[in-house]
Amino acid sequence: MAGQTAGGTAGDLITCRPFDVSLDLYNKGHLEALDDLPGMQHFSEFARSAWQTDDGQTSFCLPMASVIHGFIYNKELFAELNLEIPKTESEFFKVLETIKSESRYVPLVMGTSDQWEAATMGFQNIGPNYWKGEAGRKALIEGTEKLTDPQYVQVWEQMAKWSPYMGRGYQAQKYADSQNLFTLGRGVIYPAGSWDIPTFNDQADFEFGAFPPPVPDGQDSCYISDHTDIAIGINANSPNKDAARTFVDWMASQQFAELYSNQLPGFFSLSNHQIEIRDPVAQQFLSWRQNCEQTIRNSYQILSRGTPSMENELWNVSAQVLNGTLKPAQAAEQVENGLRQWYGPHQ
Repeated sequence: MAGQTAGGTAGDLITCRPFDVSLDLYNKGHLEALDDLPGMQHFSEFARSAWQTDDGQTSFCLPMASVIHGFIYNKELFAELNLEIPKTESEFFKVLETIKSESRYVPLVMGTSDQWEAATMGFQNIGPNYWKGEAGRKALIEGTEKLTDPQYVQVWEQMAKWSPYMGRGYQAQKYADSQNLFTLGRGVIYPAGSWDIPTFNDQADFEFGAFPPPVPDGQDSCYISDHTDIAIGINANSPNKDAARTFVDWMASQQFAELYSNQLPGFFSLSNHQIEIRDPVAQQFLSWRQNCEQTIRNSYQILSRGTPSMENELWNVSAQVLNGTLKPAQAAEQVENGLRQWYGPHQ
């Protein structure tokens, strides 16, 4: 996209990824500021934050949708094995142990070959319950918390306990392999992003549901990764800016929110309109917003700007923890050392 905008071949509208990639386009003069767009009033500060300048003064893309993390499970196999939805960490491992000891099914369907799943559907999925969502995410940016603090090490400690339940050969298993394994009915629980819903709707011939990340034992509050994922911006060099503004303003409407969220279940409108979600599993994911605090992936804002990128480091160490080649404390130290090399608040 940077090449298209620089070369003058980009369209009137530009799809915006969250944070730094889009911020870079704005800073180079390729995206219009949209603060005066009437429809912006329908989006919270949380929703707008992924497409703003660091000082929060300028918004340059209209938020479209977030994706939510959790676990998708095979309802038929849960019934067959008399399993109940786990609400706490100990209940989660009890369920996994029951599946492993009493059936031929893979308890936890995820591989580590592609690495990103280990960070995205592992670390970023269960982590917010430990670092307390936005409070912890902002404390990392400020430098008042470090990845070597207990609440971060504990996330990798839980992940290290997943390995016995991930099935034979999970180290060579790619993302598509995991999707296939689950949709063929050979696994019971799938660490998920809500974006997997359309794939499973198309491919699975069984009923599936979703549950939020189980909380640490004794903790009442819950936190979910409700990650600001996609937005739309206007090409600053477009010859059709007025028409583009009209269209983008309509994209802030309730009509668009309902259309988009139902045509692509698992991508949830970031506007504050009340909408009806018809897909039952997408509605399950969305319902968690009522009881749990929302946060986003903690590597996405500011902390992946330098070298090594925190995002890439999380991929690497999370996969190694699941593979048993790196201890949780070592994983924490490696990511923290990476930040320390270039990020002032951690030096």
